[in-house]
Amino acid sequence: MTDDPQDCPGGRSSAPPEASARKYRFSIVWLVPIVALGIAGYLGWRGFMGRGPEITITFDTADGLTSGQTQVKNKAVPLGTVQDVALTPDMRHVEVRVRMSAKSDPMLTDHARFWVVRPRLNGASVTGLETLMTGAYIAMDPGTPGGKATTRFNGLESPPGLRSDQPGNTYTLISPSLGSIGQGAPVFFRDIDVGEVLGYTMPPGGVGPILIQVFIRAPYDSYLRTDTRFWNVSGVQVGFGAGGLKVKLQSIQALFSGGVAFGLAPQRVDQPVPSAPRNSVFRLYESQEAADNAGYRERLSLATYLTNSVSGLAVGAQVTMFGIQVGTVTSVKLDLDQKAGTARVRVGMEIQPERILPTDQIHHDTMAATVQALVDNGLRASVDTASLLTGESVIGLNFVKNATPAMVQAEGTTLIIPNKAGGISGIMDSLSTVADKIAAMPLTQVGVNLNNLLAHSDARINSPEVRQAIVALRDSLHSIQGLAGDARSGMHPLFQRLPQMSKQLDGTLKNANVLMASYGGDTDFHRDLQQMVVQLNEAARSLRFLTDFLNRHPSALITGR
Repeated sequence: MTDDPQDCPGGRSSAPPEASARKYRFSIVWLVPIVALGIAGYLGWRGFMGRGPEITITFDTADGLTSGQTQVKNKAVPLGTVQDVALTPDMRHVEVRVRMSAKSDPMLTDHARFWVVRPRLNGASVTGLETLMTGAYIAMDPGTPGGKATTRFNGLESPPGLRSDQPGNTYTLISPSLGSIGQGAPVFFRDIDVGEVLGYTMPPGGVGPILIQVFIRAPYDSYLRTDTRFWNVSGVQVGFGAGGLKVKLQSIQALFSGGVAFGLAPQRVDQPVPSAPRNSVFRLYESQEAADNAGYRERLSLATYLTNSVSGLAVGAQVTMFGIQVGTVTSVKLDLDQKAGTARVRVGMEIQPERILPTDQIHHDTMAATVQALVDNGLRASVDTASLLTGESVIGLNFVKNATPAMVQAEGTTLIIPNKAGGISGIMDSLSTVADKIAAMPLTQVGVNLNNLLAHSDARINSPEVRQAIVALRDSLHSIQGLAGDARSGMHPLFQRLPQMSKQLDGTLKNANVLMASYGGDTDFHRDLQQMVVQLNEAARSLRFLTDFLNRHPSALITGR
């Protein structure tokens, strides 16, 4: 056979046609992995560019912290995530490695503070309740600008009382004791919560006052002046006064965590008081009453010596005059004289003259003369009972009538004024004096003499002579009664004629008046006649009086008037 196409029947070729080559085209399916790779690369690049430094925070415990989940936030904005939680080599603390974001890099200075936000009960306030659902997180306060960059921090175990973004000022209070005031306790101004207690500092060696740091928010910090006074409002204040039982509670939070309040002294127009600068130091008083007493600048030191009981009298008790407070008690101590073998109580007092006199009338060089004048008028110091229920006592400056003259003595700058027993002790002393006088009476001898007198009297009364005298007296009374009856019956006609005689006398007077009228003029006969008429009038009046008296007392003719 031959392969030549011409050898085929019909002259036709039987070989297949040649295939033509086509060009390759790009498929749209390849766009999906390309876009995915692009997005992944972009996200990786963005994550790498947004990745901040890694920091280490040291805490006492890792309670609530979880690697890969716990976030670092500032004002609820995430700034980082916890990468790892591990113990320190000494096994006492916990080191938390946190990968921060790039935007937090300027905040990572030595001024920054970190703490774990978890549910906390602080006094009457509860914080961190949102973490019950979302879990604990690490809060961050960047602090004031200008710090030194660092990557290692010591975390706080409790939230700081002062945040860097909160306007206000800090101040220091001085107190001999802390009481129930704790960190986070509120600060009140006119019952408004205007700040909180940041903490306290013990003095070196435990000797001296305690320093309490407080923060006052703006704009309330502008209210503080150099004469501002702070006082403790912790717990419940219960007392008995003139109005009865008094219970004062500042707030529920102050009841549990303590509290501090401050007020402003009356500002004088002639002496304006400047505002208190930042970090000023103030004294913390025990109560508002003590703070108010501190507002009086003038002081007069007095003292008295008492020989009666001072039960219920303590330092800080009131000194009153006519029931109005004029000072406070500063000391109560026993004064023992070993040589004489006697004892007495010395009570020191601090009088505020501004409670009594205007400031411009207070002169220290004349105070002694003023006190001496008051003592000359009977001023005496005594212990008075303020409340029978609680037994509280006060020093009363009272004026005693007919007081024994006394001189005011001086012990340095302290004036010693005389005293007089008062209150329950004074009453008991008076009763004791009366009891002593009664005990000194010869009651036994008096009783014996009285028994003898009663015995002799009984014998006298039962004697025959007394019996005969009583019988004779009874007979005499019967005789007098009969005589009065006879006199009444004998005088009855006279009583009947007395009205007729009075009428006749009145007629005579009328005729005399007519006669006087007929003989007018200034003659002797006229004057004699007028005098006779006057005498007749007096006689008629006397007769009427006699008639009335005899009608009421017929026995007067016998027994007399």
